Amino acid sequence: MRIVVVLFAMMITCLVLAVVQFAGRVEQLTEAPADVAVDPQLDAAVQSLNERLHSIWQAAKVPPAVAADELDVLRRLSLALFGTVPSLEDIRAFENDSGPNRIDRWVVKMLQDSRYSDYFSERLARSLVGIEDGPLIIFRRDRLAAWLAVQLHKDASWSDMTKELIAAEGLWTDQPATNFITVARTDDEGLDENKLAGRTVRTFLGQRIDCAQCHDHPFDPAWHQADFEGLAAFFCQAALTPGGVTDGRGDSKRAVYKVITPGTELERTVPAAVPFHSEWLPADGGLRTRLAEWVTHCENRRFERAIANRVWGFMFGKPWHEPVDDLPHPVAGETDILDILGQEFRARGDRLSVLIRMIAQSDAFRRSSKSNVEHEEGYVNQVKVWSVFPLVRLRPEQVIGSLFQAGHIRTIDQNSNPFVRLQKFGNERDFLNEYGDLGEDELLQQVGTIPQALLRMNGRFTGEQSKVDLLSATSQIISFSPDDTAIVDNCFLACLCRHPSQEEQTFFLNQFESARQPDRRKDKAEFPEDVGNAGAASAAKSTDAEQNQTTDGSESTAPVRRTRAEVVEDLVWALFNSPEFSWNH
Repeated sequence: MRIVVVLFAMMITCLVLAVVQFAGRVEQLTEAPADVAVDPQLDAAVQSLNERLHSIWQAAKVPPAVAADELDVLRRLSLALFGTVPSLEDIRAFENDSGPNRIDRWVVKMLQDSRYSDYFSERLARSLVGIEDGPLIIFRRDRLAAWLAVQLHKDASWSDMTKELIAAEGLWTDQPATNFITVARTDDEGLDENKLAGRTVRTFLGQRIDCAQCHDHPFDPAWHQADFEGLAAFFCQAALTPGGVTDGRGDSKRAVYKVITPGTELERTVPAAVPFHSEWLPADGGLRTRLAEWVTHCENRRFERAIANRVWGFMFGKPWHEPVDDLPHPVAGETDILDILGQEFRARGDRLSVLIRMIAQSDAFRRSSKSNVEHEEGYVNQVKVWSVFPLVRLRPEQVIGSLFQAGHIRTIDQNSNPFVRLQKFGNERDFLNEYGDLGEDELLQQVGTIPQALLRMNGRFTGEQSKVDLLSATSQIISFSPDDTAIVDNCFLACLCRHPSQEEQTFFLNQFESARQPDRRKDKAEFPEDVGNAGAASAAKSTDAEQNQTTDGSESTAPVRRTRAEVVEDLVWALFNSPEFSWNH
């Protein structure tokens, strides 16, 4: 009986492993996206955007970098929209797609993928409510992010989402948009009107007025303390009740917002008021509803410029104007890149997908990250005017997302095997706890740290994804690649989304050849500089220990054969730890 049970268990285990392995086979490639209907309006908007970019470059007398390879563009898009490098499966499908407008068709396909809505919703949630869990019980950040994902998947209007966030009523679980309000709860069960006013202007209008809370803004004479107080007064009706967020303190005529003058004990009443264009403010409705209409008014250029700047930052890794929430005031009669993006965004239903498609088709996004000027000053000028793609360090979740995806042949998405998705979730959580998080100021450029570099080099995450085992990408690459040249090519594509140079390919082919020799100590060459020589050092250290020690600890002169699997593991480890892997370029 015991034998039967054991055999049955083994049969089930083999069946599960077979299913999992089948899900990762490389033969079943992603299909190329369908044709996209010709859109003369969008094409004209992209042309206008590119003409403005070229006029900026010409005025600055800065030459543009050459066009980037389309595989580089695919990698940028995948990092921006999914938070990970593309899978080898998708890369091969992309290379096999010879149809017209390849990049735009793939962008449209990506925007229909739930990975886009899930990833973009998380990034938007950071600007809306930060990254902390917030007040216990009455705040559900996960519900807000899930609601944003649903809206993005429907390609809903950003104006409609903004109105809902500012004016929503109800329970924070049933009406997730109310979490934008409940995150500002105070210790006395009230709401912090000042916090809500400051975040509303930063997020939806792209400007910082927090310094005007206690006095006129010291650096921007356009913002006065009265402006901040008038905006904060729009939130004085909102209250937290057992039924959720409600404007139950009374109607707009009876709502009262009071502040204490700094340095005194004097309390004064402040009426709700907007700092400019009061004619945009509706006469009827609750205070938050009226404010939401004013913020999203079709003539409020700050609204469209703010989201255009933020989406530009999501796509490039840095916004057009830094900091992302400190834009200059728009000037009447003058337009810039953000206005060109914003105008088309407004004309097509305030949809983020419009901004993404325009940016992805822009000449700035499709420039190479390699400068074509000789001097450093020339490169700095290219970066200033966006005539070269900026080098930006990957965000923490992009690092682990890319490590995990590169460790699998098939695309990791909602259709993946449940075991793989669970493993991905656990890896991301553990990695971010060790690597650190950028917080809500995610678009501020930050330097990497030594502990982060050590985690990539020596942490279990890199080791697990580079190890050759039954279900790993390295194992499948070895199994399904016809020769060593294909193995090197597939490893480079999976990790760096590019083919190896002739020098790189020759070097690693020599490593495979040395594996066939009886004594691997004869070949201790260094790794090519552009993929990092740490891999060779690590491999050399481990192999020296193996070949020079016997089971009793004594020195051994017996030759040890290096396996092809070891060569592949070292190759992938070196690629994971190369600067090229950890930067967007």
